[in-house]
This record gives sequence, structure tokens and C-alpha cells, in this order.
Amino acid sequence: MVMEYRQLGRTGLKVSALALGTMSFGGSGEFAAVGSSGVAEARRILDRALEEGVNLVDTADVYSNGRSEEILGEVLAGRRDRVVLATKARFALRDGPNEGGLSRAYLLRACEDSLRRLGTDYIDLYQVHERDGLTPMEETLDALDTLVHQGKVRYVGCSNHSAWQVAKALGVSERLGLVRYASQQIYYSLLDREAEYELVPLSIDEGVGILVWSPLAGGLLSGKYRRDRPPPEGARHSPGSPWHEPPVYDEARMYDVIEELVAVSSARGCSAAQAALAYLLGKPGVTSVIVGARDERQLEENLGAATFSLDDDERARLDRVSEPRLIYPYWHQKATASDRLSPGDRSLLARG
Repeated sequence: MVMEYRQLGRTGLKVSALALGTMSFGGSGEFAAVGSSGVAEARRILDRALEEGVNLVDTADVYSNGRSEEILGEVLAGRRDRVVLATKARFALRDGPNEGGLSRAYLLRACEDSLRRLGTDYIDLYQVHERDGLTPMEETLDALDTLVHQGKVRYVGCSNHSAWQVAKALGVSERLGLVRYASQQIYYSLLDREAEYELVPLSIDEGVGILVWSPLAGGLLSGKYRRDRPPPEGARHSPGSPWHEPPVYDEARMYDVIEELVAVSSARGCSAAQAALAYLLGKPGVTSVIVGARDERQLEENLGAATFSLDDDERARLDRVSEPRLIYPYWHQKATASDRLSPGDRSLLARG
């Protein structure tokens, strides 16, 4: 397999088009629904990912209450310099009035805790995991800037922000001379393309890399969920599961997308998961798609998406069945401003 490497936003850092997500490492509490890889299985998964050219590995302090970071640190020992190591902070791991959030006090301590669990003295990409509407953005960005200047963090990014929040952060960074977000980690899948309204155009326009989480919509695009069939036993979206991401608002549309995906993948001779991942790898602005795995077999299947590209007809079929309707002001811009569109505008409005 020849892995493609893409530049992360405006930085000089190159990351693999497919990244390894480690939410399944540890697998305690609600995260057990995703997977429960112990040290031995995690080592096999990481070994295989590195063999196939993956260099971006993503985790978060909240995954299994820190256990994912601990396992990742253990299996990375002796080869830390082979990976671009990314983690996240925002959610509280214990009780207390100053636990969680993006205050300076919490972020500086959370970073130290992640460094200890990961067994390293620096984090390549430190990401704020979610919005904190109570902490001034200036305080959060100043704390991240401090971590960069201390050498504990190389680059910073955000996750699960709205476009106006990312844009505001970029403006604050420029105004105060603080480190800017190099990337945003977002939910984006063939099933849910709302990110194309503003998050993707913003990234293209401002040079912010896009890292995609849950590209298979929590397994819904794996090919195992089909119309008029019960969900797979033990699956994340099966009745009684504690995991409900992403939410499903229109089940009929969901199955329309899945059936077309299965048809395209069957004709291509690949799995539905591989076709769904390849679809995202060809979308404007996408830097890297994060894939998780319960075991080596699942990882092998997912990494196979890097070996081919969908042709124009296959992509058009998937575009049609999953296309989000243009909401205002986008339908108006398409009708009246198509003569003067920027590259970011065209990512949404240049439809046939």
C-alpha cells in the first residue's frame, strides 16, 4: 500500500490521509461500546497501521478516562518519533468546580496529565475537544500559546466547533499574535454532510486542515445495517446501546444512502466501508480521515480505502443520494453569485 501524505493546514507538517483513532483502546465505561482493546491488541493494531504508512495517531484524555492515552503511550514506547501524536482536552475526568472546560488553569494541567499518561515530553497536535462558552476565547488561546512556547505542544487544533467559533478564534489569534488553530476535527460522513455548509468552506478559505471523526457514521455505513433487517447484535446503534452518535433523524433517508453505497461498493468490488472512506478522501478540504478498529482485520479493511479512488460516476451517485439541501443564504448565492465564487464557496455551491 502506498499511503498519501497531506499537509496539515498552513503548517509544514504532513500527515497520512488515513489516521488511526484509538477510542477503542481501553474500552471502559461508555467507550466499551466502541471497542475494548488491551495492550496486546493495541500493539498489533498500531504495528499494522505503521506498516501501512499511517503516521497520524489520535486519542483524547477522556477516552476510557485516560486509559486510551496510557495504552497508546505504552505501545508507542521506543518509536515515538515515528508518529504525529494527537490528543484532546476539554471534558472533566474527575469531580470538582475547576475540572473540565478550556480555562487556562485546566488546560495547562490537562496537558501535563496527558504527557504523563502518554509517556512523552511533547504532543504534536493538541486539540480542544469541544466548545467552552464560559471561558473567554482569549484565555483558551493564550493557554495553548503558552504550551507551544514551553515546547510541550507543537501545533494546536479544535474539534466540534461551529464555523463562527473557529473564525472568531482565528481572528483572536491574529489580533493578539497567538498560535492559531492548524486543524479542526469534525464529524463528516456520507450520511451526514452538514459540515459542507460552513465548516468545510471555512477550512478551505482559511487554510485550516480537516480531520474527520466517525467517517462511517458510528458503523452505520459499514454495510452491516440494511433496510428491513435487525441491527447487528452488540452494535453501537442496537437497542439498549449507551452510544448514540451520530443521531439518526431520518431513517428512510439513511437506508437510501446505505443501499446506494452498497450498490456502488459491490460493483467496485470493495466493501461498503472502503467506498464510504474513499468518498471522504476525495472531498475538498479533507486532510485526514480517522479510522478506528476493534482488531487487525477491521483495520486492514479500513486502510484498504487508501488503495483506490472512486470514479466520477460512482462519486456522482453517492453525491445525489446524500446531498444536503441548500439552506438560506446558500440557495440565493448559488442563484445570484455563481459568477464570483471563491474556492471555499465552490466546495458547496458548484453542484451540477
